[in-house]
Amino acid sequence: MYVEEILTARRTQSQERLKEFVSKLNRAEEIAGDKACVYATGSFGRSEASWHSDLDLFIVGRGTEEQRELKNLKEICLKAELIDATRQLGIPEFSGDGEYLIHYTIDEIVKTTGKPEDDLNNTFTARLLLLLESRALIGQNVYTDAINEVISKYWGDYEDHKNEFVPGFLANDILRLWRTFCVNYEARTAREPEGKRNKRRLKNYKLKYSRLLADSHNHSPRDSHDHSPTPGLHVFKFVKRF
Repeated sequence: MYVEEILTARRTQSQERLKEFVSKLNRAEEIAGDKACVYATGSFGRSEASWHSDLDLFIVGRGTEEQRELKNLKEICLKAELIDATRQLGIPEFSGDGEYLIHYTIDEIVKTTGKPEDDLNNTFTARLLLLLESRALIGQNVYTDAINEVISKYWGDYEDHKNEFVPGFLANDILRLWRTFCVNYEARTAREPEGKRNKRRLKNYKLKYSRLLADSHNHSPRDSHDHSPTPGLHVFKFVKRF
């Protein structure tokens, strides 16, 4: 099978699995309302998932860290829906026993930009993957607002420097993200037994080529039922110029 055929099959499979996943969310849209969104990243966000891929999800809502519009009990109900849907479809359990299935607010992922707690709280990863490889599952309006707020943050100096503005802050964060992923890969590889060599090779391949796959995915025609925006396309167009 040629590479293009493999990628096309993966793309179709990823989109169909996500549609099926969303169809299992009986009350998620009602629970989230116009208060929060859920978006997929990783192999499903890039449309390269296999039947063995797990699902990387982020929950981002309106409000502030101190006063979130999606209240705690509603958040628990939403997470229960997400967990139940993965189990119904036989998708692997969320990594780290759900450790990364966290509810952030738009305010949090924007205000922590460039601050020390950005890495510690994982808002750095949530923000960058939102721009680079995300796909909205529920809460399209909140999702779009989150992207706009993040881009506005990175373009904060544009008005005063229209003629010479360069999105250097964003380009630096993108580079820092993938360097972080590479360092994490090396650290985990050193601890894994030889029996997991094939899995390490797959991770290595993804580190080297997933960005190209994501860029190709963002340029490819989308399914007629898939209305989520492609923020990564616009980001990559800027970054490639520098």
